[in-house]
Amino acid sequence: MHPERQKISGSSPYEATIGFSRALRVGERVFVSGTGPVWPDDTVPPDAELQTRRCFEIIRTALREAGTDLGDVTRTRMFITDPAHAPAVGAVHGELFAAIRPAATMVVVAGLLDERWVVEVEAEAILGSGAGSGAGSGAGSD
Repeated sequence: MHPERQKISGSSPYEATIGFSRALRVGERVFVSGTGPVWPDDTVPPDAELQTRRCFEIIRTALREAGTDLGDVTRTRMFITDPAHAPAVGAVHGELFAAIRPAATMVVVAGLLDERWVVEVEAEAILGSGAGSGAGSGAGSD
């Protein structure tokens, strides 16, 4: 018997046109798609730090809908458009994940889907694998 699949939708107009989900939970695993730093009104934060924070806010919302939180993240992938953004992006990642230290990759790319974006982030989680729900764990607690 195959594990149940739970599709989690976000607010991106690309989900319907490209045919993907913001996140997908399969059994105890959650896969969060590449996440750009877009606000609901289609504006984008002005710098790498704020864009990274926005990406992780969207990711956290998807994880919570899947029944988990940042504390169960096992892997992240960060795509940046300029190596100069690495310190800011890395600092936000370090702040959110210092306690659990997931496997992580940061790659410099030629460009992202929207020219305003300087960062895009993917994440994977396994329910129950880390600091519980992430609440109060130091893993991105509000």
